[in-house]
Amino acid sequence: QGHSDGKQPCKSQRLMVQTGLIQPAAPGCYHLLPRAVRAVEKLVSLIDQEMVSINGHKISMPCLTMAEAWRASGRWDLMGSELFRLRDRTGADLCLGPTHEEAVTRLLAAQGVASYRQLPLRLYQVTQKFRDEPRPCHGLLRGREFLMKDLYTFDVSERAARQTYGEVFASYRRVFARLGLPITTVEASTGAIGGKASHEFHLMADVGEDQLLSCCRCGFSINEEMMEAYMCRCPKCSGRMVASKGIEVGHTFYLGTRYSEVFGAKFCDDDNKSVTMEMGCYGLGITRILAAAVEVLSTADSVRWPGPVAPYQVCILTPKWGSKEEVAGIRMAEDLYDTLDELFPRLRRDMLLDDRGQLTLGKRLKEADKMGLPYVVVVGKRTLEAGGEFEVLRTRDGETMFLTKDGIVDLLKNVDVC
Repeated sequence: QGHSDGKQPCKSQRLMVQTGLIQPAAPGCYHLLPRAVRAVEKLVSLIDQEMVSINGHKISMPCLTMAEAWRASGRWDLMGSELFRLRDRTGADLCLGPTHEEAVTRLLAAQGVASYRQLPLRLYQVTQKFRDEPRPCHGLLRGREFLMKDLYTFDVSERAARQTYGEVFASYRRVFARLGLPITTVEASTGAIGGKASHEFHLMADVGEDQLLSCCRCGFSINEEMMEAYMCRCPKCSGRMVASKGIEVGHTFYLGTRYSEVFGAKFCDDDNKSVTMEMGCYGLGITRILAAAVEVLSTADSVRWPGPVAPYQVCILTPKWGSKEEVAGIRMAEDLYDTLDELFPRLRRDMLLDDRGQLTLGKRLKEADKMGLPYVVVVGKRTLEAGGEFEVLRTRDGETMFLTKDGIVDLLKNVDVC
C-alpha cells in the first residue's frame, strides 16, 4: 500500500498510485513515473520563471555534506534522529542534507564577496532532500526523500534583507496564484533553522499535520505553536481564533547573521570595513506541492491538477476500431491534432492522441477524466453527423461542450502551459 505506519492512504496518495503517477519503493520513498515527472518539470519551470524575475541564480550543491559544517552551526546535535548520517571509508562523518544553509554559506565565504556592490545575491537550487521521518505517510506529503526548491539570499544590512524577504514572499504568492491554489500564509516558529522571522505557506486540508489558528475578524493566521503568549485571542485585533489543519508547502526565514557569522561570510562596505552578510532562506516543496494540490483539488475518484502543471493539456480520443466512424473519425482527429500543433507551438508536447481503438470511447474518456487531463476531445458519431462538432470535456468543472474545430482553437488559445 505504500504506507508504513498503518494509516489509511489519503486521497492524493490513493489517486496518484491508482493512476500510475507514483509507485512505492520503500517506506517514505516513491518512484515518480512519467506523467508525474512531467508535472514536476512543469512546476520547476514555473518556479524558475519566478526566481529569474527576482534575480535568482540557479546553482547545484551536493546532497552529501560534511559533519564539521553542521557541528559548527550547532545543527548536528539539534537535528537529532531526523538527520540521515553516514561515515565514509576514512571515518569522516557526513549527512544527507535536508537543507543547505551551512553549505551555501561556506560556499560564499570560500568564493569571497569583495564589495557591497556585489550584493544582494540570491542563489537557489532544485535538489533531492532527505529527512529520516519516524512515521512517513500520505505518499508524497510526508516522505524521507523529496524534491525541494531552496533559495538563499545575502544582503548588506537588515533593512535590505527584510526588503529581500518581502520580495521573495511576494514571488511565492505569485507562484501559488498562477497555480490557482488557495494558499494561507501564517506566522511561524524559526525552529531548528533559526533566525529572526518566519512564515509558512499552507494548503488547508484535513490530512494536514500543522494546526493553524485564524482570526474570525481580521483574517490574521498563525501556527498554533506560536500562540502560547496570545492565548485564544488574535494578537492584532483581539478577535476569536479558530483552529484548522494545513499542509505546509512553503517556508520563508529571515536568518540575520545566524550562519554568516559562524562561517565568515563577509563583504567590504563603502568604508572598506569588513561586514557580516545578512541572510535569508526560503523553501518550496516541489513534490509536496503537487501532492497537496491533488489532495485539495481532486474529487474522490479523479485527479485534478493545477492547470499549468497538468502532465498533458489535451487528449484527443479516436473512434473505436470497427465502428462506422473509424476511418473518417481518425482522419478528423489527426487533422485537429495537426491544426493545434501548428497554431499553438506551446502545446506541441502537451497533447495526447489516444488511438487505442480496441477500447471503447467511454472507457478511454473515463480514464482521461480520472487522470485529470484538463481537456478531453471525443471524435465520435456526433462529430461526423453534426457538422463536425466535437464533444469536449473540461475536467476541471465537468462541463461538456460541443464545439467545431474553430471553437476548440478558441477554447485553447489562452491555456496556461509551463
